[in-house]
Amino acid sequence: MEIKNLNEVAGGILEAIKKKRKIVIYGDADLDGVSSVIIAKEAIEEAGGRVSSVYFPNREKEGYGITQKGLKKLKKYAPGLFLVFDCGIGNFKEVKEADVMGFEVFIIDHHKILEKVPEASLVVDPHREDDPYPFKDLAAAALSYKIAKAMLSKAKRWKNPEKYLELAAMATLADQMPLIDENEKMVQEGIKAINYTKREGLISLIDLSDFKNTDIVELQQKVIAVLNAGETEGDSNQIYDLLTASKKDAPRLASFLIEKLKEKKEKVKDIIEEVEFRMKRSSGSIVFQGNDEWKTVLLGPAASKICRKYDMPVFLYKEGETDCQGAVRNPSNEDGVRAMETCKDFLESYGGHAQASGFRVKKENLDNFKTCLEKYFEK
Repeated sequence: MEIKNLNEVAGGILEAIKKKRKIVIYGDADLDGVSSVIIAKEAIEEAGGRVSSVYFPNREKEGYGITQKGLKKLKKYAPGLFLVFDCGIGNFKEVKEADVMGFEVFIIDHHKILEKVPEASLVVDPHREDDPYPFKDLAAAALSYKIAKAMLSKAKRWKNPEKYLELAAMATLADQMPLIDENEKMVQEGIKAINYTKREGLISLIDLSDFKNTDIVELQQKVIAVLNAGETEGDSNQIYDLLTASKKDAPRLASFLIEKLKEKKEKVKDIIEEVEFRMKRSSGSIVFQGNDEWKTVLLGPAASKICRKYDMPVFLYKEGETDCQGAVRNPSNEDGVRAMETCKDFLESYGGHAQASGFRVKKENLDNFKTCLEKYFEK
């Protein structure tokens, strides 16, 4: 048994390569999204194809998922194949726009399905109700790995699984997927592959961080945490740049992200201290706090630490001029997506996993959204 539409996506990509169609890849800007894109791009090139463009949204300026800026940037490559990794499952409007532009859209995502799936040509998501595949908790990079394997096996070019496994393993850990079933095996094999990596960026990062590859915790602290410090700035994504770097550029890029992690930790600490100060002056069933100076990319890590410390649902957001963009973290017995689904009338968008998700809300609806969430969790 295979995941619904996975083999069809692999076949569709091979057909696009055969017909020399333009192929663009759109991915989320975190380690899972970036790893998914790199796996797909390298597999396409190994199969004899060429990727016209790769795009990662700037979460701070554009938000999450398929964005208007992204569509505008990629429009010149239509007609062609539009591959979306680690996002897109909630982009109903944007998928239709891409279709009108002339793109054939394939969505490969692993986030919870909201009410329906977008009207893309093909959608791969283990959480689909009509997908009988038994194991649902795969990272997007694991799905990309499976697609690469299907593609290259069919093309009789499946020769170097290690270079894909190392990325899938790191993404699985970075996205905090449960280390059971397929994930456990993938992580174990991926960690072994890292010992023999040929990625100059990883080699430099391993050297500079004194990484010995002794266990998962060390990998998370010395490699994954550094990569997670990267983000999209301008036209480039810092995680992608390091993982695809040349031998000449790799040491500089690795050093940059190591320093950026140190700065990020201090800024996350400042957010946590501010939230804890506010918590002393209020009470409730959830933590719901925002600030116009907080960076969106720091909200997830801050919310995670607060959630673990207080064992409460945490909703942190950055206040914009009209909209607020937020990160959600929940204890293991709570489901943030389900909670937001009951409050969707007040939201512009929402989605993610049960324990880690996000939202966008108009400022005028903040109070109603908070009240709705408090009622949900008080039950």
